[in-house]
Amino acid sequence: MAAIIIKTDAENSKILKALARKLGTSVININDQDYEDFLLGTSMEKVKTGEVVAREAVIKKLWRK
Repeated sequence: MAAIIIKTDAENSKILKALARKLGTSVININDQDYEDFLLGTSMEKVKTGEVVAREAVIKKLWRK
């Protein structure tokens, strides 16, 4: 199975959905929040180190001004 995400305007989205359905593939709509979550998860995977960090260290970094 393969998947692609194409971010476009509503008119082009409608055309692409029709084409995908005509080709016999499924189409899943996602909202902007889901798209941002996907991008965040992808970014997190790219920088994953496997290093374990204490919770206090994370909180300290987050609250640093």
